[in-house]
Amino acid sequence: MCVTAVESRPAGVIGTSQSPSHRPFGARVKAFVALTKPRIIELLLITTVPVMFLAEQGVPNLKLVLLTCVGGYLSAGGANALNMYIDRDIDALMDRTSQRPLVTGMVSPVECLVFGITLAVVSTLLFGFTVNWLSAWLSLGALLFYVVVYTMILKRRTSQNIVWGGIAGCLPVLIGWSAVTNSMSWAPVILFGVMFFWTPPHYWPLSMKVKEDYARVGVPMLPVIASNKVVARQIVIYSWVMVVVSLLLQPLGYTGWFYTAVALAAGGMWLWEAHGLQNRAKAEVTGGKLKEMRLFHWSITYVSVLFLAIAVDPFLR
Repeated sequence: MCVTAVESRPAGVIGTSQSPSHRPFGARVKAFVALTKPRIIELLLITTVPVMFLAEQGVPNLKLVLLTCVGGYLSAGGANALNMYIDRDIDALMDRTSQRPLVTGMVSPVECLVFGITLAVVSTLLFGFTVNWLSAWLSLGALLFYVVVYTMILKRRTSQNIVWGGIAGCLPVLIGWSAVTNSMSWAPVILFGVMFFWTPPHYWPLSMKVKEDYARVGVPMLPVIASNKVVARQIVIYSWVMVVVSLLLQPLGYTGWFYTAVALAAGGMWLWEAHGLQNRAKAEVTGGKLKEMRLFHWSITYVSVLFLAIAVDPFLR
């Protein structure tokens, strides 16, 4: 399936609605920060730092943690800025993205492009010269995957966009491990799997909420082209696989009783919410009563709690 959003405004209008004299310095600074999508990056760092504790089996070098976080922020920020540059046409037509800096004209498309590329280069060099080159290439790979594979190729063409495009958001766990060990192991691979199966049931509930936005611009998110029943069933399937994968760390000897207990409790709560959404979808509940955002909000809590347990577990073994 191939769906392409069509720009409905004259070329050159987006990003030029404000003249430089009407763009105050403070507002411009906030706009450039907004290009990096700080709230999303917070979640990426939540999955990076705890893995460093697991790799070290204790407290990692704090300077290394700081450099990894700075490099990770710059890399993810560059990817997000380039994503906004590419998606500026559809962002102008969607309610949830209508206030982004390129749409309001606070930042011009050229400025955004230069900003994103600069962050990509700086972050790669920072990783390479202060952390290690394995982490640098993983970081650059995540950026390119998000910008090229997800944003440019998958997003507007397939309902599986977030499934495979979500790989970019899984790579921070590999980066956290490689920053400490300069190598790979089964532990970060398992956590990569957790994040891979977490991403679709995390994002699909939000897509259910704003599917009219995606439908308007021709982006075939799964809730746009499938019924709530089908989406909820897919959410349940991915959720079960995610919980099972999260429990593999303990039998392989990477974690102890604490992480396992937290993974079971948090995973059980996740499955309760996922099945609740499926039951409401089967009953053809719509609107606010579907309560799809309950799972979305819990998904953020789940990953935060799970990775906090990963950081704490080495101290309780």
